[in-house]
Amino acid sequence: MNTVISKDGTKIAYDKAGQGQALILVAGAFSYRKFPGQVQLASLLSEHFTVYNYDRRGRGDSGDALPYAIAREIEDLQAMMNEAGGSAYVYGLSSGAVLALQAAASGVNMTKLVLHEPPFVVDTAGHMPPAHFTKRVTELIADNRRADAINYFMTKGMGAPSFVVGLMRLMPGVWPRLMAVAHTLPYDAALLDGYNEGKPLPSQLWSGVTMPALVLEGTESPISLRHGAQSLVEVLPNAQLLSRKGLGHTKKLDANRISKELLSFFIGKH
Repeated sequence: MNTVISKDGTKIAYDKAGQGQALILVAGAFSYRKFPGQVQLASLLSEHFTVYNYDRRGRGDSGDALPYAIAREIEDLQAMMNEAGGSAYVYGLSSGAVLALQAAASGVNMTKLVLHEPPFVVDTAGHMPPAHFTKRVTELIADNRRADAINYFMTKGMGAPSFVVGLMRLMPGVWPRLMAVAHTLPYDAALLDGYNEGKPLPSQLWSGVTMPALVLEGTESPISLRHGAQSLVEVLPNAQLLSRKGLGHTKKLDANRISKELLSFFIGKH
């Protein structure tokens, strides 16, 4: 394990592996650097890149500082970028894709950017989180109701059937990992605040994100995620969409499929 100190003094933990051009992985909700899918993806990519797999603040071995602000998470990613030499490829998953996108818009120097199913809700065709979603998630965590927050985030926020949460309680090792990072769910919700209400994405909001970008979506994914990915490509200046079976992230991540697409986009390797 390595650490870097973010601008506000928070310790950010990361693992570094491989050689070649730097690639930073930005995890989504519930995930962190030791999450099995994240570990597998980092391992596959380290055969071709110097991979920086870090714990977002509040998760794993990273520190935290209250009150939370998106700007602090952007500073964390900037600290990782500095550690990687000042520029890098970036891959963001789900809410991590939203964080990476906002960091790119704020000037974090990304050579190329992959955004994997950012959970934007841009119309009413599929599941929509309830009004005041972020407020409710924050209240549940403030009351130390972690299990209730997990259930609410998954069912009301992500649209998962309630039985899925029940199954996760029974799967060896899964529930403790979710509980360990549940207090960071308000952070993920804050990243999506204003972008999950069934409204089109503002056309000029990310006009400064001019580096080559790839938006990934799985053909098996819920329609809301697919529409969000498609809409994002339309508002980014230099983005392309890749729709392919096996890229959906709401079930088990297909690390092999994802790594192949990243290799193709970043360095043209098939």
